[in-house]
Amino acid sequence: MTETIRVAIAGVGNCASSLIQGIEFYKNNPQEEIGLMNRNINEYGPENIEIVSAYDIDVRKVGRPLHEAVFAHPNCTKTIWEDLPDYDVEVKMGPILDGVASHMSDYHPDKTFVPAELEPADVVKDLKENGVEILLNFMPVGSEKAAKFYAEAALESGVSFINCMPVFIVSDPEFAKRFARAGIPVIGDDVKAQLGATILHRTIAKLCSDRGIKVKRTYQLNTGGNTDFLNMLERSRLKSKKISKTSSVQGELNIPLEEENIHIGPSDYVPWQKDNKICFLRIEGEGFGGIPLELEARLSVEDSPNSGGVVIDAIRLAKIARDRKESGPLFAVSAFFMKHPPVQMTDTKSLQMIQDFISGNRKASEPVSTKSNGNK
Repeated sequence: MTETIRVAIAGVGNCASSLIQGIEFYKNNPQEEIGLMNRNINEYGPENIEIVSAYDIDVRKVGRPLHEAVFAHPNCTKTIWEDLPDYDVEVKMGPILDGVASHMSDYHPDKTFVPAELEPADVVKDLKENGVEILLNFMPVGSEKAAKFYAEAALESGVSFINCMPVFIVSDPEFAKRFARAGIPVIGDDVKAQLGATILHRTIAKLCSDRGIKVKRTYQLNTGGNTDFLNMLERSRLKSKKISKTSSVQGELNIPLEEENIHIGPSDYVPWQKDNKICFLRIEGEGFGGIPLELEARLSVEDSPNSGGVVIDAIRLAKIARDRKESGPLFAVSAFFMKHPPVQMTDTKSLQMIQDFISGNRKASEPVSTKSNGNK
C-alpha cells in the first residue's frame, strides 16, 4: 500500500479550502480525471495526500476542527465537496507578524481577517510531532515576515516548503543554498493558476514570439472580491507580486519589454465578485512589414480552485523528490508551477523536464542552463 503524504498548511484561506475539498472530491471519485493534469503521479494519487496540521490567525478558524474552519468567514470560494470528514486536525494559532494589512480593519468582519488574541503555537515542534513532510505556504500577499517565518520553520524541522505566495524564498539564492545544504527539496515562488491570467498571458506572449510578432506593449489588469484582493489594496504590499507576474510573462518573450511598456498586476477589489477573478489582457504588436496588431482577451475564473489544480501536483512531485533524497530547489517543477522560480523557462521545456523526472531519467534538483528570467 502506498504511504500517505503528510502535509501542513499555513493559512486556512480560500486556496487551502479549495485544495482540501478537491482532495476529498477525487478521493470519493477514484475514476474521475476532470480538472487534473495528472490523476496519478507514479504511485501517488490525490487520495494519498493527508493534511495533518494547519495554522491560521483568524478567531473564526483557530481552535476549530479543520473540516469546519475551511468554510468559515472570510472564505468565500465555491464549494467543491461539502461533506468533509473529521480530519482530527485542530487549526493552531500562527504568528501574525505582517500577515494582516492595517486597512483591513476598516471592512466588515465577513470580508476580512479578525485576528485571535492568542499565543502562537510552536510551529517547529508541531511539524516534528506530526511527522509533516511538506509545508504549504498560503500567507497573504505582502506577508514577507510571515512567509520567512514558515520557511525557517521548515528548514529547522526538515520539512519541504512549497511557497505559493510572492515572497522570494525558493528563488532567493541564500535560502536556496540553505535548503540544499539541509537536504530538503523545495518548490516556489508564487503559484500559477491551472488556467489563469499569468499562464494565459505567457501562452499568448509565446505565440506572438513564435509567430514572428514583435510585442510592443502589453497589460494585464485583474479584479476580484476575496481577501487576497482586499489585502492588495495596500499597494505597498504589491512590489514582489508585480515582479513575480511580470517576470513570468517576460520569460516567454524573445526580447523583454522595457518597464514602461508592460503593466501587470492586481487592479481593484470588487466585493460582489467574491472568489471570482476577472482578467483583462491586451497586447499591441507588429507583424509582417511592421503592420500593427492588437489583441484583447477577458478571462473569468474561480481563483482558489484554479490554484488547487496546480498545488495537488506540486505536493506529489515534492514527495517523489523526498523519496529520492533530492535537495534544494526543484527547478523545472518550480518553473512550470510557479510565477517566480529560481530559473525561468518555457512551459514546454519545463513540462518535458518534469516528465523526465517522473520517469526517473533526470533529477528535479539538477541545475538548469536556460535563458535568464531576470529574477533577483
